[in-house]
Amino acid sequence: MSITAYQNNSVETASPGELTLMLYNGCLKFITQAKKAMETGNFEQKNTSIQKAQNIIRELMVTMDPDAPITNEIMPLYDYINRRLMDANLKNEQEILDEAYSLVADFRDTWKEVIKQTRIQQYGQGGNA
Repeated sequence: MSITAYQNNSVETASPGELTLMLYNGCLKFITQAKKAMETGNFEQKNTSIQKAQNIIRELMVTMDPDAPITNEIMPLYDYINRRLMDANLKNEQEILDEAYSLVADFRDTWKEVIKQTRIQQYGQGGNA
């Protein structure tokens, strides 16, 4: 099985929670790529990577349940991250990318814990499913 086929299969068989985790990880990967491109002066790659990170943040925004109470708390944070990514792109400031990375990493780490706790509730203490 090729890597692409494996990745496609992973996405197709992932739960919604796992898909969200993949989005967070992808966003972090693109922010890291943007930072490296910024360091080497590859502004085209920096721009592309930041835009990919922004696309992921926008995807997270549009897939939120508007009726969920947590949406009112998370949506402004997603919007802030998106604006900081734009600022980093325009100003070429790594510190702004670092801030965006930190915020997305916090979301990712929290989400990993939610998945873990959900599995424990579903499958009991020994649940590694």
